[in-house]
Amino acid sequence: MSTQVMVRRNFKHIARNPTSVFNAVLMPIVIMLMFVYMLGDAFSVGVDYVDYATPGLMLLAVCYGLGATATSVNSDMTKGIINRFKVMDVSRGAVLTGHVVASLLTNLVAIAALVGVAFLLGFRTSASLLGWLGVAGIVVLLGVAAGWFTVALGLAAKSPETAGLATVPLVMLPFFSSAIVPAEKMGPGLRQFAEYQPFTPIIETLRGLLNSAPAAADVIPALAWCAGIAAVGYLWARATFKKRA
Repeated sequence: MSTQVMVRRNFKHIARNPTSVFNAVLMPIVIMLMFVYMLGDAFSVGVDYVDYATPGLMLLAVCYGLGATATSVNSDMTKGIINRFKVMDVSRGAVLTGHVVASLLTNLVAIAALVGVAFLLGFRTSASLLGWLGVAGIVVLLGVAAGWFTVALGLAAKSPETAGLATVPLVMLPFFSSAIVPAEKMGPGLRQFAEYQPFTPIIETLRGLLNSAPAAADVIPALAWCAGIAAVGYLWARATFKKRA
């Protein structure tokens, strides 16, 4: 029951913060409009650019909501809220899990809005129901992994301001992947980085599922990266919370 209370509390905090709502839900849509309308004709990707870009922008939508989560986690630690939770006999697991689930719910809302706009812009997919279930599964795994890692970053930061800044690399990393253009079109060095960084196989898995042609060479690394990031974030968050609380 305490986990449900924490989820409700954290989700309401995000929903009531206009900046958080803009960054998490509206900013990915703005970026989609910018790339599809303004820059889409400049990229030669072999398909309609909106079809190519949508999977990468779905991942970007996950990343853009992480700053609010990290800031909220750190605020709980630095403003004495945790001591109040102790008096209320709220478990440590509920406090951390509440932030992760609230972050995941925000991600799902953002991605649903993004995909809706993508369809309005002409996005088409051959994915079956099973393919869409696969997309949903990857999105949830990514959201959980990113959520735990972000909670860990928020706990490790010294202040809410630095907690928000700590998530900037996660926001920038999709731009150095295959989200916007294929990795093979990038210059030497950057191309290799894009090919081997964690977000590229996740994006390619989403792209494959939406095209009804997922490749094991992408799916297996994507699942491994999600599991690894989630494990590191969870263990780091638990250890840091135990130390600070």
